[in-house]
Amino acid sequence: MRVASLHRYPIKSHGREQIDAVTLTEGQTTPWDRVWAVTHEATKFDVQSPAWVSCRNFMIGSRTPGLAGIWASLNEKTRQISLRHADLDDITFCPDDANDVARFLSWVAPLCPPERDAPSGVVSAPDRGMTDSPLAAVSIMNTASHADVASKLDTPVELERWRGNIFLNDTPAWAEMEWLGRDIRVGDAVLRVRERIKRCSVTNTNPVTGLRDTDTLDALNTHFGHQDFGVYAEVVTSGDISIGAKAELL
Repeated sequence: MRVASLHRYPIKSHGREQIDAVTLTEGQTTPWDRVWAVTHEATKFDVQSPAWVSCRNFMIGSRTPGLAGIWASLNEKTRQISLRHADLDDITFCPDDANDVARFLSWVAPLCPPERDAPSGVVSAPDRGMTDSPLAAVSIMNTASHADVASKLDTPVELERWRGNIFLNDTPAWAEMEWLGRDIRVGDAVLRVRERIKRCSVTNTNPVTGLRDTDTLDALNTHFGHQDFGVYAEVVTSGDISIGAKAELL
């Protein structure tokens, strides 16, 4: 097995970024992954005691599909993020700056359905990213499984729909579903596979246009008897990973 691609999502559900290499740290999520999240009018997040809360407290692609069309670029030194979307002008802002956040909220508003809760702010937790799982997890996905889903749909399907951190090549389709409880070395890091990832409707959304155009969930349920794609893994040994790095089950 080899690493096909690496991805991070600096603001939860608001843009993806492909990277060439990453250093994983024991017990932590992918660096700079879901560091920030966008609150809405019904969010229950304690800004005085910030901590991980579930995805329903944030603006997410399953309820706001237009967000899926955002791409991101993070400047780690300045903590500034550049976002682009086919239907909007590009924006660069700092999620830690209140004035910049106001600009961002105005920028993203046209993508948000008027009947849904509107975005209200940007928050972060000090110790981990706002990943979907309570586990501080890194997501691992299999390009062969992706190709199998695409073949059942009989149409090209973008890899970005799955919003994974690590994509692996050269392993049989759906082999990852048998890895629960196993350790896998990826580059210099070792991860322990903890759970399968149950997918939501955001995978039905085109990551370029932000429109729901392909029923990936129906394909999963109809052809494979489940709604899962990819696995969550916990980093148990810190290490470096780069595109092309070797991966092996231990």
